Amino acid sequence: MTRTTPPDSPVHAVRAVRAVRLGPRSVVALALVSAVGVVFFGWPLLADSGSELTAHAGDAPWLFGALLPLLVAVVVATVADSGMDAKAVAMLGVLAAVGAALRPIGAGTAGLEPMFFLMVLSGRVLGPGFGFVLGAVTMFASALLTGGVGPWMPFQMLAMGWFTMGAGLLPGQDRIRGRLELAMLAAYGAVAAFAYGTIMNLYGWTIVPGMASGISFQEGAPLHENLVRFLAYCAATSLGWDLGRAVLTVVLTLTLGATLLRALRRATRRAAFEAPVTFEDPDRPPPGEAPHRPHVLH
Repeated sequence: MTRTTPPDSPVHAVRAVRAVRLGPRSVVALALVSAVGVVFFGWPLLADSGSELTAHAGDAPWLFGALLPLLVAVVVATVADSGMDAKAVAMLGVLAAVGAALRPIGAGTAGLEPMFFLMVLSGRVLGPGFGFVLGAVTMFASALLTGGVGPWMPFQMLAMGWFTMGAGLLPGQDRIRGRLELAMLAAYGAVAAFAYGTIMNLYGWTIVPGMASGISFQEGAPLHENLVRFLAYCAATSLGWDLGRAVLTVVLTLTLGATLLRALRRATRRAAFEAPVTFEDPDRPPPGEAPHRPHVLH
């Protein structure tokens, strides 16, 4: 006897929550804040010898002053583009608090920082706009929690914002699920963990004096020579930390990622950030039409 599947069965429709989409205003706001960040991170490499611009430590207050209103602009633009309400901001606050609490767990231990795992998965579910704000706010909250407030803090906020935003920009939001998605997120987490460390090295490399001449920043030197010194600096000072961060992010993503992704998507759906996508079974009849019942053989 052939068993037929009822038309109301979940087999006929699979519901998935998409990450929050970027609208035109969100794109403009993110492009602006990213451009500001690139300038603040990268201009020492292009400054002439003797230029006052190479006093890199003195630009932190200016960057922090520019970053806060730009973060607000990203939130406002994303909310305006997608029609979200206060529940979205509340969810961001909860995730930022959890991320800030996770950071001290591995701080000072070979780069083992579990908050990066949470940022990858949250960025995937929330999308690039809110992912950027979540990363920056989480780093700000963790600095207050651990007493890590200093001239490096706005640079950490920008770097973590880019880290989380990148997860939201990964392809296949509506199609890639299961093990393939976890593998993609783990690979991104590994690469982005090294990228985060490299970006932060660019800040520290230009202001820390007394290093060996082969790896120290040389004001006014040709760009290619300073880049070689910078790569040597990264290998000598932070490679071990970046490796530990990458390995922990991969392990946590592959072992706990599926459970956390389901929880985040369920919370996002209940908060009504965006209507879920429904993948219809092509064999399911249109509404109001009697289902086709196959001939039953005994």
